[in-house]
Amino acid sequence: MRPFLFLLVLAVSCFGAEKWNVLFISVDDMNNDIGCYGGAVVKSPHIDKLAARGVRFDRAYCQFPLCSPSRTSLMTGMRPDTTKVYDLAKHFRSTQPEVVTLSQAFMGSGYFAARVGKIYHYGNPSQIGTDGLDDPPSWQRRVNPRGRDKEEEHLITNHTPKRGLGSSLSFLRAEGTDEEQTDGMVATETIKLMEENRDRPFFIAAGFYRPHCPYVAPKKYFDLYPMEKIAVPQGPFPEMKAVPAAAKASTQPWPWWGVSEEQLRESKQAYYAAISFVDAQVGRLMEALERLGLAERTLVVFWSDHGYHFGEHGLLKKQSNFEGSARVPLIIAGPGIKGAGKASPRVVELLDLYPTLVDLCGLKAPPHLEGRSLRLLLDEPSAPWEHAALTQVERGRKLMGYSLRTERHRYTDWGEAGAELYDYETDPHELKNLADDPVHGELREALAERLAGIRSSSPAASQGK
Repeated sequence: MRPFLFLLVLAVSCFGAEKWNVLFISVDDMNNDIGCYGGAVVKSPHIDKLAARGVRFDRAYCQFPLCSPSRTSLMTGMRPDTTKVYDLAKHFRSTQPEVVTLSQAFMGSGYFAARVGKIYHYGNPSQIGTDGLDDPPSWQRRVNPRGRDKEEEHLITNHTPKRGLGSSLSFLRAEGTDEEQTDGMVATETIKLMEENRDRPFFIAAGFYRPHCPYVAPKKYFDLYPMEKIAVPQGPFPEMKAVPAAAKASTQPWPWWGVSEEQLRESKQAYYAAISFVDAQVGRLMEALERLGLAERTLVVFWSDHGYHFGEHGLLKKQSNFEGSARVPLIIAGPGIKGAGKASPRVVELLDLYPTLVDLCGLKAPPHLEGRSLRLLLDEPSAPWEHAALTQVERGRKLMGYSLRTERHRYTDWGEAGAELYDYETDPHELKNLADDPVHGELREALAERLAGIRSSSPAASQGK
């Protein structure tokens, strides 16, 4: 169906349906160390409060642990092998020029759609204040804040000086107020949009730039984390001797880019400070919803584009298929969610957000979507659910690692380079690769077949990858 025709059908089909607002909150590079996911150190009271009134998904996974491929997949509802976006440069319109994105689907149903900050990919922090790799057809309004953090980059401490700020271990205990920082401005501008559009249905996306490096936050957030409370995994990580070389290729030199334990601890303290800073901005958005009388008619979605390693397996940041990189925080709260206050143990994907939101808001789902609605799990978070998650990562444009996550196992296929198999019931920290153990041969074969089935169901399989 051609995009303009689909949008016309969408508008007709949604006439008279309940038009819940959507507040779509994205954070950049946030892992699951936050309080509502069991984190004992991170202070995230506002995100925790959101989780308490919504459904928290304990096994949610991205499709590609890198900003642009992950965000593209979520916003288009298609897997990376369909969009062909595997890096930070290609725009999905070059391969899918007529695709109807998530926010476009809402626009076609009469919603006001806007974004503040980073929803599609931005070079962070290099492109703060610009449109980055945005998609203009996806929005009626775009706002690109640029705060004090951008102006004071010369004050940042960088423990990895050979790396640019966007892929570094770097931080700044910032002077001034929250509102002066770019993410404080994201909250302020998002609140303005909600105020201006409170009397019509809206899809407003608030894209925060933290806790992505450089880890910049006002000093008071650093004070929440005394250094004696900051721990990092201890090497020498013998488990990595039994994995394909590709599995640890995201961190070179391995381990930890050669930084010291003290430097890693300082960086982790700053990362946690940045999480708490973002959490405070989420709190400002939630307070505004209440003040404006919008809370009872607004769905709130909180998500991160991927997870984040901070030393486990000797790895840093993202771009691995291990749990720390592939798993993400995901919370959905708002009207009509019967399972509010519960956690779902089922395996879900960021790919599922597009079909879920159009389902909840009574929109007609476009035919290209590769995910599935989570409505069943929002009603009953522990309902039977037989789906698995597929995450993939590329190594040098020559090798793609595909990883299948079920509730108990992860199977990662690196092609001729090897494989990994983990049993989280007996090995929650991924310390024993069972892929070459004959005892688990049948299990490996079954998981490999299941992974192949998901890949073959993608439109890319019939089109040729």
